[in-house]
Amino acid sequence: MANEVRNSLLALALSATGLVYIAQREGYTDQAVPDPVHGTKVPTNGFGTTGGVKMGDRTNPVRALLRLRADAAEFEVALKRCLPDVPLHQREWDAYVGLAYNTGVTPVCKNNDRTGPSTIVQKLQAYDYPGACNAILLYDRAGPVNKPSDRCSHPDNRTCRGVWTDRKALRAMCLGEQQP
Repeated sequence: MANEVRNSLLALALSATGLVYIAQREGYTDQAVPDPVHGTKVPTNGFGTTGGVKMGDRTNPVRALLRLRADAAEFEVALKRCLPDVPLHQREWDAYVGLAYNTGVTPVCKNNDRTGPSTIVQKLQAYDYPGACNAILLYDRAGPVNKPSDRCSHPDNRTCRGVWTDRKALRAMCLGEQQP
């Protein structure tokens, strides 16, 4: 990784590696299914597409991949509006886009009460790149947290271990480490 170059945020675009990571994480379904957290209120199909999807909708792999790329591009535009204009490695950008694709852009950009910048934004503003990558682990929930074991990172949680596995993989991607 010694020869890696950081690029201007404006010059970055999700890489094929980042796109494939999202597709593998989301999995593919040709028909609309209920979201694991929100149920039929937020149906999903293809590779995690939710926008405009209704229960009963169908897709195919080609359309789903095209939609994944289009959806990811929308997340990229929104992230470029909220992240500080600091140069990033491609792997860092891919990790932040992957996180936003799963959580939405607002949680990546704003703190929990939405009154200030998120930890990721704060760390990037301070050029604390490892700290910003480590902040990915703060996104360890899939729905409301009423008790510690509701967090996906909690050892007793058995409902969203995949979320925690994903966050550890995104952190590793961001840091340029071997993914767990």
